[in-house]
Amino acid sequence: MQGKLTALGVARLNAPGMYGDGGGLWLQVSGKGAKSWIYRFTLGGKARAMGLGSANTFSLAEARDKARDCRKLTAEGLDPIEIRSGRRQDAAVEAARAITFRTCAASYIEAHRAGWRNNKHAAQWTATLEAYANPTFGDLPVQAVDTGLVMQALEPIWSAKPETATRVRGRIESVLDWATARSYRRGENPARWKGHLQNLLPKRSKVQRVEHHPALPFAELPAFMRLLERQPGIASKLMAFTILTAARTGEALGVRWCEIDMEAGIWIVPAERMKGGAEHRVPLSAAALAVLVQMRGLNETFVFPSGRRSKPLSNTVMLMLLRRMGRTDLTVHGFRSSFRDWASETTHFPSEVVEMALAHTVKSKVERAYRRGDLFEKRRDLMNAWAEFSS
Repeated sequence: MQGKLTALGVARLNAPGMYGDGGGLWLQVSGKGAKSWIYRFTLGGKARAMGLGSANTFSLAEARDKARDCRKLTAEGLDPIEIRSGRRQDAAVEAARAITFRTCAASYIEAHRAGWRNNKHAAQWTATLEAYANPTFGDLPVQAVDTGLVMQALEPIWSAKPETATRVRGRIESVLDWATARSYRRGENPARWKGHLQNLLPKRSKVQRVEHHPALPFAELPAFMRLLERQPGIASKLMAFTILTAARTGEALGVRWCEIDMEAGIWIVPAERMKGGAEHRVPLSAAALAVLVQMRGLNETFVFPSGRRSKPLSNTVMLMLLRRMGRTDLTVHGFRSSFRDWASETTHFPSEVVEMALAHTVKSKVERAYRRGDLFEKRRDLMNAWAEFSS
């Protein structure tokens, strides 16, 4: 029976305990004197309790109205706690509708910036989303981004720029997942590939255009190296070192003296400067060490310093050097292809030694598990042979 409590009685009750009004409504008085309304009910054979608010905020009459609404729901087999939770989620999503995809993307990038290897990565995220996603739905509420909008952003570049498009899709997916976790949107992720966009877009392998970096035929390398020796300036020394170590341009540009062990003939490239994110040991041939000897004393930090003593050379100096040499048909990265072609066609070094010399990531998880060493001594023999061929 409802109506056991009175407004005056509620005001006077101070002893801790539970006081029933009937119909599932209870007044809870805590040990500190705080009073709150509780609705108790049984649904599906399970006892539940639902808070209805503070007695200081809601009067006895208001609490009875709340309890009556709850009883109507339980009479229909509905859980008033779940109903309220759903309403709150709906309200949160509605409030978040003013939050745009652009805002979420900026927040996502800022939240993950510290975990990325360098600021360049964050800049790439910003640039690609600004160029390919934001023009389509950047200023729309993040909840409004659906499959149609994602397709509208991706389709123009999916075949023309497959690598870029793949990155954009993944970045959109990450931002939308972040927005869902922050309760800014609900529902499935429209940028998800597996089981979704893979049914709407062709696989990257079907549209990927293989672009080879212009490479010097390896048979012409000795003559090129002799011409390179006659070129003045630090850039020619940098290019010679890059070729002799088969390193990527960025790795060679940023080499520091602290990474070099002249006595042992080893260059240790730290993980943060490697494409694969793992430390890489490079065996230095006598020719590569000779280049380093020529660079001693120019800068305490960088092996190949720029005019600004606190900076290494820029990534354009070797391209400019190739231009001065009349070899605009080549790229610096292409010399890695020359190295690989030479190794596979004229030597008997195993392919895994060559791939490790190029610091390529092993794709197979099984192969990675079994290959625990870095084949360093075998790679030293390989790089010595490469230097001997190049001279």
